[in-house]
Amino acid sequence: MSGIDDPQATQAGLAQAETPVVEPVRGPAPAVTVAPAKTGIVSLGLEWWPVVAFVASAAMLATAHAFETFGKLYPCPLCLRQREVFWVAGTVAVIAIAARYSPWALRARRPFDLLLGAVFLYGAGLAAYHAGVELKWWPGPTTCSGGATAAASDLVAMLKGDTIKPPACDKAAWIFLGISMAGWNALISLGLATTALAAGFRKTETVR
Repeated sequence: MSGIDDPQATQAGLAQAETPVVEPVRGPAPAVTVAPAKTGIVSLGLEWWPVVAFVASAAMLATAHAFETFGKLYPCPLCLRQREVFWVAGTVAVIAIAARYSPWALRARRPFDLLLGAVFLYGAGLAAYHAGVELKWWPGPTTCSGGATAAASDLVAMLKGDTIKPPACDKAAWIFLGISMAGWNALISLGLATTALAAGFRKTETVR
């Protein structure tokens, strides 16, 4: 009988013809990264920075007026100057938003972003100066003695003809986590200034 008719030889040939199956090496599943999502959020915030600046300025002003209206924490002269910074920043932000839909939007984006950075940086310096006055690190302006009377700023008190004494600039009316309201304003304004500079100097090909 020939080798072809031999069942054992046939099985041996088939066994040799079979391709060996290599099992894949199994290891721990790769960690899911969230960096792209975070990067996308940051990029979106920088792209729409004037809108973020406007919302932040409005929120800071609303918070200050809420403390005054509901908490009866009336502002000192330095507090009022710090509010003016956010009014200026909000106005610049509105103009910057409108400029992005103008024919010269590409050239206007960076100057407005840097201008917002300068405004917030000034506000951070002013708030830091006020915080230093509260900590007795240096004297405050003579207008911050708190001895003069002034008309109440809230509408109800004005209708009643009430008057209040504005607080002295060297006395913190509200402290959270060991930091006064002026100190928190300095930190927030510094963060906004840093974001504005990052938005102004970043490289982008699209303008919204």
